[in-house]
Amino acid sequence: MLKKIVFFASIIFFSSNLIAQENDNSIKNQFNGVIEKSNSYQEFKVIEKTKINKLRKNVLDSIAFLEQKIIDANSTIKDQENTITSISNDLKTTQENLTVSKGKEDGMSVFGVTTKKATYNLVLCSIIGALMFFLILLFYRFKNSHSITKQTNLKLSEIEKEFDVHRKKTLEQQQQLSRKLQDEINKSKKS
Repeated sequence: MLKKIVFFASIIFFSSNLIAQENDNSIKNQFNGVIEKSNSYQEFKVIEKTKINKLRKNVLDSIAFLEQKIIDANSTIKDQENTITSISNDLKTTQENLTVSKGKEDGMSVFGVTTKKATYNLVLCSIIGALMFFLILLFYRFKNSHSITKQTNLKLSEIEKEFDVHRKKTLEQQQQLSRKLQDEINKSKKS
């Protein structure tokens, strides 16, 4: 039981010290407390060495803490600057890649030369148009030539028929003449 009482008493004592420290924790409050608790001598204030040493130690601890906080903040700032630089470089690379991609999207590579799609389409349509023109021209000329050839073939067949008729006539005439000649020769031999 005595142990429990001592235990609870020590907890209450330490918690009251902690509460008191929480209230006096700021440097401003510590300076005010030292000045209020100091004695006055004529126009001077007399401060106990322990209080001033404690105040000095607390100020130095606060300064060290704040310096460490500044170092940590500077480190964080440097890390963030490095991150920003890295992100900026990534953004530049991404923008360059985007520009290249847009160029590739807007253009086409023909025989190793990159041209815009509009130019490519214009050239391709011009080539197709010229080929269609030549195809129509060739078709027209072929049709003309074909009709001329057809007419010539018709005339040729007519001439061949006439020639055959003429040849037959001539052959018949020659045969008749040959018969007549033979008849005459035969008559002449008989006579």
